[in-house]
Amino acid sequence: MKTEEKIVSLLTALVIVAAFFLGTIFTKEDDSRVLKVGFIYVGDGATAYTKNYMNAQDIINETYGDKVECIAKYNVVEGQEAPFVQDLVDEGCEIIFGGSYGFGESMVNVARNYPNIQFCHATGVMAAIENPPDNYHTYMGHIYEGRYITGVICGMKLQEMVERNNITPDAAVIGYVAAFPYAEVISGYTAFYLGAKSVCPSVTMKVKYANTWSSYTIEKRLAEELLNEGCIIISQHSDTSGPAVACENFAKDRDVFHVAYNQSMLDVAPTTSITGCRIDWAPYEVAAVGAVLNGKKIENALGSKVNVNGNDAGAGIAEGWVEMLELNDVIAPAGSKEAIERCIKGFASGRLDVFSGEFIGVDPFNALDKIDLSKTPFKENADSSAPSFHYILEDVITIE
Repeated sequence: MKTEEKIVSLLTALVIVAAFFLGTIFTKEDDSRVLKVGFIYVGDGATAYTKNYMNAQDIINETYGDKVECIAKYNVVEGQEAPFVQDLVDEGCEIIFGGSYGFGESMVNVARNYPNIQFCHATGVMAAIENPPDNYHTYMGHIYEGRYITGVICGMKLQEMVERNNITPDAAVIGYVAAFPYAEVISGYTAFYLGAKSVCPSVTMKVKYANTWSSYTIEKRLAEELLNEGCIIISQHSDTSGPAVACENFAKDRDVFHVAYNQSMLDVAPTTSITGCRIDWAPYEVAAVGAVLNGKKIENALGSKVNVNGNDAGAGIAEGWVEMLELNDVIAPAGSKEAIERCIKGFASGRLDVFSGEFIGVDPFNALDKIDLSKTPFKENADSSAPSFHYILEDVITIE
């Protein structure tokens, strides 16, 4: 071999060796990267609402292990969240999850200043209806599906009681402890009612607003009022166990039942809580963290079955974004499990329409804004992950 050829061979070998060691170094740096993930919560583990989010945080830790470091801010009051969001930025978080509707404006404002950090706002609407920065995202499970299914189970229970002459048809009244007259809440209790109506033709519903998301005392008192007014089954879009406890206490006098939200209430209402539903935040949040770890766009990492509109994403029970809670077999009506499966298949196939039928809905803030569901069925979550149905059904739902 000529001297020149030996030199070329030697240099080539050195380049290969150097490339190998540099590649090893860079690989080790990538493998050792720890992604800081921030969470901002309106409550803590004592409330079902926040505990539901915390479950997703736990799954992120289980999924990614030492690749992530989770930093959470608890009991942050809506309207006072801006400094907490900034704290998470200052602590080095590369993705931040906000777990309350009221956190949206602050998250958008901070996102504009930090384009390399991803801000993911649960229950928000701005990513779907406005033009937010590219690093601001919204997400939510199609919870009306779970509400509808729990309504079906309650309708079956009421119809069973009617057929056994435990109650008369006109006594088939359900109650609902609602937080605020927001679309998210109205959509939920309307789906619950329509589920019950699909099985029990005579059912009507009474709704009482707590005007707070989380007050055990107020929620319990409103549930007691509804029970005293003759309601047989109570459900809720509020954050405490107050309504479940009210039902369990009241059951000493007559048969009443409860339907949970966010977490099972069987521990506090073992003889009255039939079932419930919740949004599972883990599918989105786990995928979003994985996207940031791998340098991908969040919406591209969610899967083809997720409904994506820009930076807004949502999915339903068939995709695992909504979950039915434990069924209380002791008091659940016969055929409950089969009914749940039928509904899930109906949603998966797209054949189950919820917001339809011989009903007139009226906007509670504008009496001139009406919808005739017999002529114009409403497709919930078609354009956004957050619910948008905001009409009160005349003659069958009473707001107190």
